[in-house]
Amino acid sequence: MIRINLLPSKKKKAFVLPPALIYGTTAMVVIIIAIIAGTFFLNSQISSKKTAISVKEKKLKQLQAALEEVKNYEKDNKDYRDKNSIIEQLKKNQIVPLRLLDEVSDMLPKGVWLTGITDKGGIVRIDGLAFSNSDLVSYVQNLKGSKYFTEVTLVESRQTDVEDFSIYKFNLTLKITV
Repeated sequence: MIRINLLPSKKKKAFVLPPALIYGTTAMVVIIIAIIAGTFFLNSQISSKKTAISVKEKKLKQLQAALEEVKNYEKDNKDYRDKNSIIEQLKKNQIVPLRLLDEVSDMLPKGVWLTGITDKGGIVRIDGLAFSNSDLVSYVQNLKGSKYFTEVTLVESRQTDVEDFSIYKFNLTLKITV
């Protein structure tokens, strides 16, 4: 037998999600998308900053190398100037010993010979021997007449005997002016 039910049937109600759940899920998805987008944005910012830092570090190394080169140049230039001034000073001082030896030997009379000349800061000490006292006095007077010597002083004159000869051993001091 066939049964037919003419009574209205109970329809099952469709399951409806509560609006709070729908809004909450939507908000959650939007927040997750925002977090992901923010993460990508911040990562791109970080990578661009790292790239900028590496570029600036390379430039800093180049500038440090250039600075080191400039310092080396300045040091070399200072060394050059120092050496050049020393050479100039030596050229200026080169004339003093030449003038001293030239004047001392030009004014040397016969009968007088020198055994030593020392120069300490412009004060010259001359040691020598003479056959006679008059030769020695003549030599001292010649030195006093020089325009390059001042304060010529006979410090010591002593008569000594060498083998069969009587000679005068002397030392004198003078200042040299160039």
